[in-house]
Parts: sequence; structure tokens; C-alpha cells
Amino acid sequence: MTDPKTRNAAIAAACIMIGFGLAAYWMPTLMLALGERSTLAAGIFAVLFVAGFFLVFWLRARNQHEND
Repeated sequence: MTDPKTRNAAIAAACIMIGFGLAAYWMPTLMLALGERSTLAAGIFAVLFVAGFFLVFWLRARNQHEND
């Protein structure tokens, strides 16, 4: 079996992936709505979404490293 630390990390990663997956599902609708007002805003939103995905995992890894 797995130890609690590994299991908790897998659960956290799955929750993050599900959250970002749901956001990605509605991303085209959000991009079109933002694009009607400003294409720059839609582009910034897309960049922030992708950067946020990596930022969340980087912060989680950093927190895990500090706890060890």
C-alpha cells in the first residue's frame, strides 16, 4: 500500500487537476466573452490560466519541500 504522505499528495494533485480541468472546459466560452470586449484581455486571461496551473504545482512542491 501507500503511505499517508504519498496518498495525500496524490489526492491534492487530483483535486488541482480536476479544478483546472473544469476551468479549461469553460475556457473557450470565457475567451470568446472576453474577446468581444478586448482581445488583449482574452490573451492575458489565457496566459494567466496557463501560468496559474504551473504556479499552483510549484507552490505545492515548495511547501512539501519545506515540510520535509
